[in-house]
Amino acid sequence: MNGYKHVLKSFQKSLRARSDSLKQRLHDWRGESTVARVEEPSNIARARSAGFKAKQGFVVARVRVKKGKLVRRAPRQGRKPGRNRKTQSSGMGLKRVAEIKAGLKFPNLSVVNSYLAGEDGQFKFFEVVLKK
Repeated sequence: MNGYKHVLKSFQKSLRARSDSLKQRLHDWRGESTVARVEEPSNIARARSAGFKAKQGFVVARVRVKKGKLVRRAPRQGRKPGRNRKTQSSGMGLKRVAEIKAGLKFPNLSVVNSYLAGEDGQFKFFEVVLKK
């Protein structure tokens, strides 16, 4: 096994074990803004497989996405059967939502790929690789 496979396995092991360092990291991430630029990726092996290169023009952004379904507004013009539901699916996965948020925050960059960086009970954190 090469070095990146060891890094990837140790990161996956810490995700499964819910280590104290991961919990502290997630707690710190919750205090940041929804889309935050990151100096370096938290999982370098996964970032490189997603297309990241440590050179000028590549940016990594951490995006926080709320888990669960989209809560709809209250129905107007009466309670019709088609409108009488509280939640609905957004029609796309949370990873895609994170990529869209990062693309809106950095309009001069294009989204290359993204990957899951961590999750807690309320949010999923994705790291999105962007390129100039």
